[in-house]
Amino acid sequence: MGSIEEPIEVVKDKRPLGIRFIEYLKNEKLSFHTYQGIVLIVTFFAYTTYHLARKTTSVVKSALDPSSDTSLKLIPFQRSPLHGSVSLSSSGWAPFDGSNGTELLGYLDVAFLLFYASGQFFSGQLGDRMNLRVFLTIGMVATGFFTACFGFGYWLNIHYFYYYLFVQMLAGLFQSTGWPSVVAVVGNWFGKSKRGLIMGIWNAHTSVGNITGSLIASNLLQFGWGWSLLVPGIIIAFMGVIVFLTLPVNPRSVGIDVHHHINDTKTSVKESLMEPLVDTEEDDIGADEEERAVGFIEAWKIPGVATYAFSLFFAKLVAYTFLYWLPFYISYTEIGGEYLSSETSGNLSTLFDIGGVLGGILAGYISDQLNARAITAASFAYLSIPALFLYRSFGYINLYINVIFMFICGLFVNGPYALITTAVSADLGTHNSLKGHSRALATVTAIIDGTGSIGAALGPLLTGYISTISWTAVFMMLMASAFVSGLLLTRLVVAEVNVKVENYKTMRRQRTNGVEVA
Repeated sequence: MGSIEEPIEVVKDKRPLGIRFIEYLKNEKLSFHTYQGIVLIVTFFAYTTYHLARKTTSVVKSALDPSSDTSLKLIPFQRSPLHGSVSLSSSGWAPFDGSNGTELLGYLDVAFLLFYASGQFFSGQLGDRMNLRVFLTIGMVATGFFTACFGFGYWLNIHYFYYYLFVQMLAGLFQSTGWPSVVAVVGNWFGKSKRGLIMGIWNAHTSVGNITGSLIASNLLQFGWGWSLLVPGIIIAFMGVIVFLTLPVNPRSVGIDVHHHINDTKTSVKESLMEPLVDTEEDDIGADEEERAVGFIEAWKIPGVATYAFSLFFAKLVAYTFLYWLPFYISYTEIGGEYLSSETSGNLSTLFDIGGVLGGILAGYISDQLNARAITAASFAYLSIPALFLYRSFGYINLYINVIFMFICGLFVNGPYALITTAVSADLGTHNSLKGHSRALATVTAIIDGTGSIGAALGPLLTGYISTISWTAVFMMLMASAFVSGLLLTRLVVAEVNVKVENYKTMRRQRTNGVEVA
């Protein structure tokens, strides 16, 4: 009789189908650097489409409510009266074309953002417990569906406010799947050194999405506002399929030994790029402990999480007020003696986002050079105050001055927002207090960005009411919020300054001792 053969253990191949197909065509396995490139590109375009879909409603507002800006009709504000001369190609869309149209649009914004903010807290926990590739795909396809559903109201002739409210709630809920997931995936592949610069450049997807969304929505308005929502919805759903086919969640999911590659890397620059944000060394901690996802309350207790979360609350309040109201504000503000069309206003508002790209990169680079996240974030927040004042006070003079100050506002407003949601979140998600646990990035990112998103919901809502007094009052609110955002970081700023002073004293003492010994 023959000996009984031991059963062969079947190892499940966790590589995405697209990765398997690429390796089949190349007839060889992809390198670690190639995987890093795929991760950066796929997550960049994935979150670009999230913001692309999110931006469209701010452009469509002027088509839904072209003439009911109560703040301009009831209480004229400085140099921006509405005399009925605004060039608009639409009579509006019920129920948003009435006297309370601006308020109804504000309700849609706050519904979207509240569900987005609350959804983030759950998304972070789910993201740390699910396959992030699947989680992202579900979120993107569902976001595309509900974005398109808003646009279907145009062809189905829907004038029921609660239909649009319900659609925005669900769109906001599924949009919340994006940010915790992409930060966690990038965090699994890229190193701690130069994190601010790398993630600052990568975070340009936010502004690229806003710019692309504005351009697509603005140029499709001429065919009917429904197209401005349907097309972005299709784009993000399609990108969701690409994510499912190509995104490697972490090195282990594609059979890569991270530490083997790090040890074989000779230069410190390469090592800094290849070292993962999360330590996957199994010698230091047990496998079961490593895989344990950090709890919600436990994540709040990580030093710095609450401080940055509340600072981001006010920073996103400012940023999202611009995101949702800037095209509307431009179209109803007399610039150089004339009013701009809805399409032109939407296109012009992209200059704010272009400034935001530079602001995110600059804030990341400066924070790396100074090794001071809080100092950098607070400085940008304080500098945004005079920028906002100048834009409101002098943006009406002519188009060139408006563009310059809008760009500067984007730079300083988006700088701290980008820094806190990327590099700072990654710093805290891999904090020493976690003792190496690798399942905290999504949760910490969700807590910080979720808290910030509550402010993002509050800003547009308050703008809908305060603009009935004047837009000057709106800008006063934004300047006050920027001040509070910086003020909340004071304790961390002082701590960083003290560290810098102590380091300087130590270096000076060592230098002095060296001279004396000589």
